[in-house]
Order: sequence, then C-alpha cells, then structure tokens
Amino acid sequence: MPAKPKLGQNFLHDASAIRRIVAALGDISSETVVEIGPGRGAITGVLAAHAAHVLAIELDSDLAARLHAFLGSERVTIINQDVMQFDFAAAAAAAGRRLIVAGNLPYYITSPILLNLAASHASIEHAVLMVQREVADRICAEPGTRDYGLLSMTVQMYGPVERLFTLPPGAFSPPPDVHSTVFRWRFAPRFSQLHVEESSFLSLARQSFAQKRKTLANNLRAAGYEPRTIHSALAAASLPSAVRAEALSLEQFAALHHALENEKAASFSKAALSG
Repeated sequence: MPAKPKLGQNFLHDASAIRRIVAALGDISSETVVEIGPGRGAITGVLAAHAAHVLAIELDSDLAARLHAFLGSERVTIINQDVMQFDFAAAAAAAGRRLIVAGNLPYYITSPILLNLAASHASIEHAVLMVQREVADRICAEPGTRDYGLLSMTVQMYGPVERLFTLPPGAFSPPPDVHSTVFRWRFAPRFSQLHVEESSFLSLARQSFAQKRKTLANNLRAAGYEPRTIHSALAAASLPSAVRAEALSLEQFAALHHALENEKAASFSKAALSG
C-alpha cells in the first residue's frame, strides 16, 4: 500500500531498528502497549509477540483495515482514530495499570502529540518514540544550550528523557528528507517536587520563551508584568537581570515562579490595605 505524503507516512522497515525499539520498552509481557501510527504494522507484529495486549491507533482507514485483516486478534486491537482523540485514561482503566506507549510520530504533528501524552501522564508509565532528529535535539537539550527551549522544558517537566539512537532516511519507505531519533520518556512529573502549580508554571514558561532572542525580563514585560515586579522576582530567585529563559534549569525556573507568585501576593495585600 503506497504512502500518503499528506499524512506524513514514512514506514520503518529496518528490522534491527524495530527490534531495538521493542527492546527499549523493557519487559512488556504483562503490559498493554499503545502504538501510535502503526502504518504497515512492522513494529506492531513484533509488539504482538511480546506484549500482553497492543492497541494500535491508525488514522488512515485504509491502513487500519489492512492491519485488522493481517494482525487483528485478541492480543492486537486496531483502532481507526486520530491519536489526539484517543482516551488514554479509559485505556489504562481497562488495562488495570498504566500504559506503555510506542510510536513513529508523524513529523507534522509531533509537538501536539507530545503535549497530548504529557496531559495524559497519569495513565502512562513510559514511552519510546521516534521523531525528527532536530526535534529530539530540542526535547533532550540541557539548559544553556542552543536547542533548549519551551519544548525541552515542557517535556522534561513531565519526566526524564533519554536519547537512544538515530536512524538514516534509508531505514524508511519512502525515505524522509531527515534523520530520525528514537528516545525514551519516563513519566514522572516534577510539579509537586518543585512545589509549583502545573498550569501557572506552564503559562509562565510560554511567556518566558515567547521571543527566544529576548531576555527573560523583556519577555515578561511583554506578557504584562511590571518592571519592578520582574526586577524583584529575578533578584529573589538569584538570577541575573539580563538572563535568557533558555539558561534556566527547571529548579531555577521554579524559583522564579515562586518569586513572581510572592510578588503578586504582596501586591494584592498592599492594594487591599490601601483600599
């Protein structure tokens, strides 16, 4: 069945890479594995031989029908659905345990899928995913490096990531124009550990990385923070006034979040007293 470029279909056919991906999932003999974008089923078949149950989510109805005909069984369920609409919580409840996720993510929708997995973190134990190498560079980047940014911080706040290996275009059919990297993501959110509220922390991260070439202070001013509040918060978090967001570790960013929240609370208290 020919690939459909509009769906970002590049089918992995490297048998060694497929074995390495499945091995990276660990012992899955008693696990339910959700495969994102099974395509022609190359990884699905190997997963079926090792996992207790495979839920293969395929958007392409033609491929889903083909997969059902050749691989559908009591241990392999083919789901013709957009993964963005898949209910990970319901699947985990049905399995009676957190899920394992694997997948060759379509390049055009990689970030939304990653954010969707992050939002479903309570239902997922870990994931082994393949993405464009440049995206993996950003996901796995360390603070202070060129590739570190909003995606790095967001993904890493939901758990540690580990780069595994990179594949050339020739490992796929049709070959893409880029290399692909496989990485492992263990879901262990750090919000409670760092004592920050999830939605407000992520909102601050988006504001701080809005214009990567600008300093953190300039981005915060553009987001509506008062210069005095920014100056006080940076000082309280022991951060230089000209620091950029990509230089901050998760711990430093949490300290900034606390400082800004304290400044906000102090402003409210002062306003209430003067009122």
